[in-house]
Amino acid sequence: MAERLQKFLARAGVGSRRQIEDWVRQGRITINGALAQLGGQVDGAAQIQIDGRTIQVHPSRQRRRVLAYYKPVGEITARRDPEGRPTVFDRLPPLRDGRWIVVGRLDLNTQGLLLVTTDGELANRLMHPSSQIEREYAVRVLGGVAPELVRRLTEGVTLEDGLARFDAIREAGGEGANHWYHVILREGRNREVRRLWESQGVAVSRLIRVRYGPITLRRGLHPGRWDELDQTQVGELLAAVGYPPSERAGATATGRYRSAKLASAEPVRLQARRRLAASETQPSQQPLAAKARQGRKTQLGPKSRSADPSQSRQEQSGGKLRRGGVTTPIQRRESLGPWNTPSSPSRGDSWPPSPAPRRPVKPGRARSDR
Repeated sequence: MAERLQKFLARAGVGSRRQIEDWVRQGRITINGALAQLGGQVDGAAQIQIDGRTIQVHPSRQRRRVLAYYKPVGEITARRDPEGRPTVFDRLPPLRDGRWIVVGRLDLNTQGLLLVTTDGELANRLMHPSSQIEREYAVRVLGGVAPELVRRLTEGVTLEDGLARFDAIREAGGEGANHWYHVILREGRNREVRRLWESQGVAVSRLIRVRYGPITLRRGLHPGRWDELDQTQVGELLAAVGYPPSERAGATATGRYRSAKLASAEPVRLQARRRLAASETQPSQQPLAAKARQGRKTQLGPKSRSADPSQSRQEQSGGKLRRGGVTTPIQRRESLGPWNTPSSPSRGDSWPPSPAPRRPVKPGRARSDR
């Protein structure tokens, strides 16, 4: 099925739609030897090259993975930095196919939740203003904040790039000159949170993003570490950006991958349960050590077991022989094994006999003839 070039490549994890559109305008992408055009339709049979390098795209085989990364202060969200500063991509796990795409950006001095995915289409929807995805930040400011100032920030303030405002502001405590607030907004302009506070003369001393849409930064996750979202969390992200239920159920590649691993392990558990049930219902299937002890108890002379096949059947039936519908007790044989003592006649004909003394750990030292 043919679809637009930028959507096709974004779904395969080559890059976000905005990146791919920029590459098309720069003439870096060719389709079957011809320069690509914005809005061009492609399918899996097209030969696509970026900067002369052929791109092997198999969108149906791609795993959709989403990471919740805790970005620390001092890292940048670009892939490479001319100044040699560390980037968030230095800590992400390597990929065999596709590439990691950052959902939005956090500036150098901002820490907190940063979503990273291999699905460019999902990243584009999460960043697009039309999706109206909430971003929640924890802000530490210096000095008190008057109610009138909070009202202006929620009603709207004119910045260099237009009108901006917080959807909600909630006080979160603080000590001394530092006060914490949680703010929510639905767009991701450059340094928007800091610029809104600074427009009112308030200095921001610390800024942490704690939530992006339905995904919250896990308490206890250390800066520089990441969590991989499970199938349920990825489904919540897909629902938040308008994916239909059919795509949420069938296109969550992470869920298919984990289900396949669980399915491969299920027969092993079933086999273990069947073996356990069989051992409970068939008492004759004893461990090898138990069989060896039973053979030593019943051996006669130099032979370890009787050649009479009926004897083993009698032993399995609990020492009773069923003949013609009548159950008769079986006379117990004397145990003459080297590690068993003859049973006392005063004990009667009870079956089974009392357990024999335990075999020495080193029988070679217990024998008198050695």
